[in-house]
Amino acid sequence: MIDRNAQTSDAIARLNKVMDEAARHENTAVRKLLDLIAIPSISIDPPGSEGIAKAAAWLQAELISMGLQAKIVETGGHPVVLGSCHSSSSRRRILFYGHYDVQPAGDPDDWTHPPFAPAIIEEEGLHRFYGRGASDSKSQFWTLLEALRAWKAIHGEFPADIVVLLEGEEEIGSTSLPDFLAQHHDELCCDIAFICDGDMWSRDRPAITTQLKGLVHEKVTILTPHGDLHSGFFGAVAANPLRILSSILAAIHDEGGRIAIDGFYDGVQDIPAMRRDQWRQLSAEAGVNDGVSLEGGVIEQGYSALEAMWGRPAIDINGVTGGNQGPTGRSVTPGTAHARLSFRLVAGQDPDLVRERFKEFVLARVPEGCRAEFEGASYAPAIMLSQDNPYLRATARGLEAEWGHPAVLKGSGGTVPLVHQLHEALSVDGIVVGFILGTDAIDGPDEHYDVERFRAGTRAWIRIFAELEMI
Repeated sequence: MIDRNAQTSDAIARLNKVMDEAARHENTAVRKLLDLIAIPSISIDPPGSEGIAKAAAWLQAELISMGLQAKIVETGGHPVVLGSCHSSSSRRRILFYGHYDVQPAGDPDDWTHPPFAPAIIEEEGLHRFYGRGASDSKSQFWTLLEALRAWKAIHGEFPADIVVLLEGEEEIGSTSLPDFLAQHHDELCCDIAFICDGDMWSRDRPAITTQLKGLVHEKVTILTPHGDLHSGFFGAVAANPLRILSSILAAIHDEGGRIAIDGFYDGVQDIPAMRRDQWRQLSAEAGVNDGVSLEGGVIEQGYSALEAMWGRPAIDINGVTGGNQGPTGRSVTPGTAHARLSFRLVAGQDPDLVRERFKEFVLARVPEGCRAEFEGASYAPAIMLSQDNPYLRATARGLEAEWGHPAVLKGSGGTVPLVHQLHEALSVDGIVVGFILGTDAIDGPDEHYDVERFRAGTRAWIRIFAELEMI
């Protein structure tokens, strides 16, 4: 007869040994992280290629030192660092994704602390370090790697067969990633993928992103039969593309905040009652809007702000241009006008069909003699991960065990194309989890993280590994 109490006691003892190993190695782990942050791996600037190459080589060496096979894989853009450990048995295989590229630092004078010379600074009861990539996203995946290292140091093997994919183009749109996934399909095949680039609900409460919106970008241009005209002569009679465009944009939403494009809501299901209850409880918590005032905004009638952000499709006007943009008055009736829009979609919507419906909506409102041109792309459909997914549930248990609070299963108004790409290329679900906060000045001056969160994140991953072993 199996002694369950003895099993549980043994599991706790094994887990504590890994935790102790991580604690013993923490100073070294943090020092190495600061070394990594000091490498200016800026993906958008041509001069940044030297930093990208240095970071890739540094990471390859670190993956090898912790017991993984590792290589640098060249792509059409910046390289991917690929680490793996495959056994001959039928063990579970887990893929972990992170990105080592960063945004430009901007004006150094805007930084209180230098962006590529991080150091530990005690302030507000925390041990903070500042630097470009400190939160987005070097600390994110380094937390994971330190947990893997500690686990192997104690157990002699990793908690599963492991694939570590560290990308160098996330900040510039991951343009080379789809081809990489297709070309390395067999190496990347896995049972579950973790995207180590998520956020916490608050400093004391972890979160897992289970819903991501789809994304379509569109640029519409209204063209008249004429070029620029003097408004004193023709302003009262000639077609004005700004007036036409403004009328079209104003018609997108009705008075209740609902989108008035025929067929836009095709395939959209209402938010399940259980999920609405969860989100309404979260809406009552302070800080749900990250300090942003919603005054003057328009929320679709019948939905809370959180429900609208996470569970309802939306169209936003991102920019309108045309005519006089100069510093002084100029009496001109322009010949063209442009608008850029973004469509945030939910599960059930077809991005390509949404684009077609929008085009029909615009063309039906263009006056005779004028025309409309369109330029855009469908980036990704919406993603929804079942809350019954066993890997999701195991991750939630591990996070709760570390922080003492249930993990928030949250949605997002944003899009992570990688999750869709992994699903399309590998037929695998992606779990978005991480430990950054909205107050980390992500991608801005004085971007930062702290040792305390690094410690808790490492411990949380160790607990997640233990839960995954029990599936």
